Amino acid sequence: MKTPRQKSSTSNRSRSATPSQSMSSEKTGDQKLWGGRFQGQTHKLVEAFTASIGFDRRLYEYDIEGSIAHCKTLQRAKVLSQRECQTIIRGLQAIRKDIRAGRHQWKIEDEDVHMSIERRLTEVIGPVGGKLHTGRSRNDQVTLDLRLYLRDTLHHLRKDLHRLQQSLVTLAERYMGVIMPGYTHLQRAQPVLFSHHALAYVEMVERDKGRLEDALVRINVMPLGSGALAGNNYPIDRHYTASLLHFPRVTQNSLDAVSDRDYVIEVLSACAIVMMHLSRLSEELIVWSSQEFHFTDLPDGFCTGSSMMPQKKNPDVPELIRGKTGRVYGHLLSLLTTLKALPLSYNRDLQEDKEPLFDALDTVTTSVKIYAELMAQLTIRSQHMKAAVSQGFLLATELADYLVQKGVPFRESHHVVGNLVRECIAKGKDLQQLTQQDLLQASPSFDAKTFQVLTPEAAINRKNIVGGTATAQVTKQINGWKKLLRAETKHSVKKK
Repeated sequence: MKTPRQKSSTSNRSRSATPSQSMSSEKTGDQKLWGGRFQGQTHKLVEAFTASIGFDRRLYEYDIEGSIAHCKTLQRAKVLSQRECQTIIRGLQAIRKDIRAGRHQWKIEDEDVHMSIERRLTEVIGPVGGKLHTGRSRNDQVTLDLRLYLRDTLHHLRKDLHRLQQSLVTLAERYMGVIMPGYTHLQRAQPVLFSHHALAYVEMVERDKGRLEDALVRINVMPLGSGALAGNNYPIDRHYTASLLHFPRVTQNSLDAVSDRDYVIEVLSACAIVMMHLSRLSEELIVWSSQEFHFTDLPDGFCTGSSMMPQKKNPDVPELIRGKTGRVYGHLLSLLTTLKALPLSYNRDLQEDKEPLFDALDTVTTSVKIYAELMAQLTIRSQHMKAAVSQGFLLATELADYLVQKGVPFRESHHVVGNLVRECIAKGKDLQQLTQQDLLQASPSFDAKTFQVLTPEAAINRKNIVGGTATAQVTKQINGWKKLLRAETKHSVKKK
């Protein structure tokens, strides 16, 4: 449990310092904020080791927001007078102003953002500042701050994902009609519209947005009032605090509220899936921009050159995003491991939740923003895609399906066309170069109309079902996404 004292929950043996030890040059720290439990001061190595102020200070806005709400709740419960409440709130607002202006001094001896603000509050308004922490612990305070932070951060990330979808839909519309090979096992399989391929990522990102929305349901629960682990002894109205902070619900078990970080794991899981999708897109952009494919031309602003080879244009940005995916995966596994054997309730191990969370969100947010810009500027080399469609027997399935429509069982038609492909390979031909006699020798069910299906355009437009790559279906999908994304944009503006 993170108790109100000088430093970490390390063994009490480290606290049995003698008077001479407390005077040692290797000791540091200030006991004023922590009370009289410890005679000796914290060792400077422990002070640095346990401090989180270097990274958790990004929570200051939310810490102050939560403290103001807590202060008003204490006044409502008559624990604070109206004058005391007003004094504390004015002090907190002044501190927030100083932090925003870069005037606040972040001291490692304060350990974390919570104590840094409380220390400064007491300096600004005097002893009354010490009343603010009545009825709360850093245990419920920190999980409140994290939930407030995640509400804001995920909202912004969702907007970034929305912009990525807009870029992809615009790209699909710009290159509508461009035909490319569809792949399985990275082998040419069937012709598809490039726009259909681009919209596949729009679908992925939509599910990513959904996962973030789903996580917010569990994040948006107010934990303040849980105390260190058992609740608190003051008649505070937790629902009032929740209303001040715009939480629809309050936590129902104080032990659970302070000790679990499953909502952080859920966010890290959603982030990992976002990065997985971006990594798949990265892989395609890397391959497609190579000389071997030459399907795309990446914008110069998202590539770098070689220090030795003047001709190089390297897809460094997609490569970095592909590489950073593993980093985000690691953050998810890190916190799962941290939590896997923790007894209830709070343990100091939980301090390890913030660095992986912050870094994962920073990485994902930056990656999504970059891809929203990159995809808006991407150039598709349609002639190279079209040339690739003409090789590799991509129309074989069309021949097999044609025989099925003539009453031939699919397994038999599959075998017939497989033989044709083998013969074409032996003769150095493609299916489109076969004569009607060649087809009749393979199966009497072929006829003169067979050649009508042996074009990429025909193959695409025959798949005119929901979810198919037919021009009519893809056009309908593009228009649907444009309408949906416009509605989301309007709703977001209205919400502001």
